[in-house]
Amino acid sequence: MWVFWTFLLYLSLSGVHSMFSEVTDSVLPPHALHNPTQRNYGMAVTDVDGDGDLEVVVAGYSGSNLILKYDRDQKRLVNIAVNDRNSPYYNLRDPEGNAIGVTACDVDGDGREEIYFLNTNNAFSGQASYSDKLFKFRNGRFEDLLSDDINVRRGVAKRMAGRSVACVDRKGTGRYSIYVSNYARGNVGAHALIEMDESASDVTKGIIALSDVASQARVNKYTGGRGVVVGPILNDARSDIFCDNENGPNFLFRNNGDGTFTDMAAQAGVEDRYQHGRGVALADFNGDGKIDIVYGNWNGPHRLYMQTDQKTFKNIATKSFSVSSPVRTVIAADFDNDLQLEVFFNNIAYRGNAPNKIFRVMRRESADPTITELNIGDASEPEGRGTGATVVDFDGDGYLDLLVAHGESASQPISVYKVKQSSGNNWLRVMPRTRYGAFARGAKVVIHTKQSGVHTRIIDGGSGYLCEMEPVAHFGLGSDQATKIEVYWPDGRSLTRPVSPTDMNTVMEITYPGA
Repeated sequence: MWVFWTFLLYLSLSGVHSMFSEVTDSVLPPHALHNPTQRNYGMAVTDVDGDGDLEVVVAGYSGSNLILKYDRDQKRLVNIAVNDRNSPYYNLRDPEGNAIGVTACDVDGDGREEIYFLNTNNAFSGQASYSDKLFKFRNGRFEDLLSDDINVRRGVAKRMAGRSVACVDRKGTGRYSIYVSNYARGNVGAHALIEMDESASDVTKGIIALSDVASQARVNKYTGGRGVVVGPILNDARSDIFCDNENGPNFLFRNNGDGTFTDMAAQAGVEDRYQHGRGVALADFNGDGKIDIVYGNWNGPHRLYMQTDQKTFKNIATKSFSVSSPVRTVIAADFDNDLQLEVFFNNIAYRGNAPNKIFRVMRRESADPTITELNIGDASEPEGRGTGATVVDFDGDGYLDLLVAHGESASQPISVYKVKQSSGNNWLRVMPRTRYGAFARGAKVVIHTKQSGVHTRIIDGGSGYLCEMEPVAHFGLGSDQATKIEVYWPDGRSLTRPVSPTDMNTVMEITYPGA
């Protein structure tokens, strides 16, 4: 029955219709304040202003960082990081930072996410000339923790040439560490892991003492760092870390449960030591409950690694999927809510045209998924200087919206795309919270359905190379319905609850057990 049902679904959705329509002019028209023509890089999604809605944080490289908020009255995205010293978001602009990467998570356990900007100031490797910024909402405005006297004395604000940044709850406490994938030069620029030192901090007074615990956690490696992704890859719930690197093997750090990690990349078969990683994402592509890894290699073969029962990985990328390209962000998501995951490759046109691509990865019973390239539509952007991308349902219609940033070699505004085929498919969005009420980055969400079996998502803690997706498990369901939901937090705790028909096509917030 499942095979026949899937075949019918495939026939109905694998036609020539294009996936995306551009809506930039109506949602985010070119504007010196809201969508400036400048060089941008990474994007992250978090609740910046604390009102319950999600905003898009954009790393501005040749100009100020942007905070894009959806104005429901205007039906537009507007930049709230204005050039006004009285604005609580003024410091987030940081126009001197030349930011490339950005991530958000609750570092101090106050229930609100901090925002980390990775700055390089043109440094390719080793030492940089400008420090990163870790902004906390304090005293009615966002302030940089790394420039606090206590952290200057502790030497945390190192000026290194980072390439990606992500958040990991390494001990399952609900307080997150910031993993920085630096691009080393010799023995300068090891990977860093910055977190709050609880013994020297007083959260109630806004005193947050930070430490680099990379050595303690055993992740302080020297390499050409690139992409980072966090989630329960080898563990059932605890957060592991995968890094796809350049000029060296990838890392797959298994969480040992005591705050330390062991690199299992060689044993797992994902070292890929002769390629140069970029965007990376986690997903369960075949519905077996095991987490798979998809990533792009810079002008090299792209990978779709399926996890086996032995916790090793096999690459099932087809010839068309793996074709080399100047890839940046990679996103795995169900854009059209048809029950099947798509993989979006964002490319940068730096030596001629380099169109973006999208592939459907269709589940099959007792077999590897079928991979099919789709007509991407307006989001092709053959001349786009793509540097980052993210997904978020900013208008609440139940479909994921795609935002693409551009920069590096040319100034271009941000582009916004919506799915063309709004077919009325069912959907369910799940937002787990930590014990402190913040977004549970790294949590695993599993739903059971009436017809199509089990589907799994990981709440993103940073991925896609320089980027971070929305802190929501988005499930497209086609004509199917969810019957049960399971949530697994990074400390191993879990919760199971039924899903009623009235829960369909809604956002379900799941509180931490016992909170």
